[in-house]
Amino acid sequence: MGLQTRLLDSVGAEVTGFDINAPMTPQLQAELKALWYEHGILLFRGQEVTPEKQIEFSRIFGPLEMHPLATTTSLDYPELFVLENGGDKDKYQTAFYKGQEIVGRLDWHKDLHYTGKPNHGALLRAVVVASEDGLTGFGDLQKAYDALAPALKEKLAGLEVAYQFNMQRRQMRFVDVEDYEPGPDSPKKPSDMGFPDFPDAIYPIVVQHPVTGANLLEIVEQFLDRVIDPERAGMNDSEADELLRELVAHTRKPEFHYFHEWQQGDMVLWDNWRAMHCTSGTKPGVKRLINRTTIAGDVMLGRQLAEAS
Repeated sequence: MGLQTRLLDSVGAEVTGFDINAPMTPQLQAELKALWYEHGILLFRGQEVTPEKQIEFSRIFGPLEMHPLATTTSLDYPELFVLENGGDKDKYQTAFYKGQEIVGRLDWHKDLHYTGKPNHGALLRAVVVASEDGLTGFGDLQKAYDALAPALKEKLAGLEVAYQFNMQRRQMRFVDVEDYEPGPDSPKKPSDMGFPDFPDAIYPIVVQHPVTGANLLEIVEQFLDRVIDPERAGMNDSEADELLRELVAHTRKPEFHYFHEWQQGDMVLWDNWRAMHCTSGTKPGVKRLINRTTIAGDVMLGRQLAEAS
């Protein structure tokens, strides 16, 4: 019968018609990888998946990358990055949104975007599903670019933007901080969470996908800081900031999004070169556990400012 796909709400597709525990022929692996590049976001449901099988399946899409912080990885399976709510690290992930205490909410972002070399992708598997909330959102930046007006596409050609790594959400210039308050234990500097101080990362506003060649709108709100040399496009700094606000608002349109409501055992694979993602978070004490495998990025889509002289 072969693989079958069902389009999700606005972007991405659910893939059925195969057994993850059966032998994977080279043809089947190639078909799965082709669907990944076609849709950018893939959902797999109803499969019996062990940690070993998640790791094996993930390798179909490329070599895996270990997380740099050992405290976030599984002791038994170092390829697994453990995302947990309802545990002893909640206090570092807690903040207040419109007066509501939320654990683990994350703005739209791409993983390792701040290095200039994002991961190629990742696979999430639901081990413990939150009793409420706990959604993961995905946004297709290929579709976001395609939907831009021709005049705006022409204006963006050749422009670059800087991303500035920061642990304090209030200092991120293009996220929505209205009615936001950090929690008392929210990290204030990268070293609080074991991260180094990253130099600014510079990207073209329009990036070509290294495999498909499709144009991608390289705008995500987290860490977005400024346009590089806006005068090249006839803009001053204020006009450049307004352009970024316009582009961020564009990426927030629902027609580019899919928000996944997790069921036990669900797996979602996304192309981190093409798609951004976010999390809605949970209320304090709500248990949620996601195992993640990361597909290594082998292409510098941007560059670090220290190397830009």
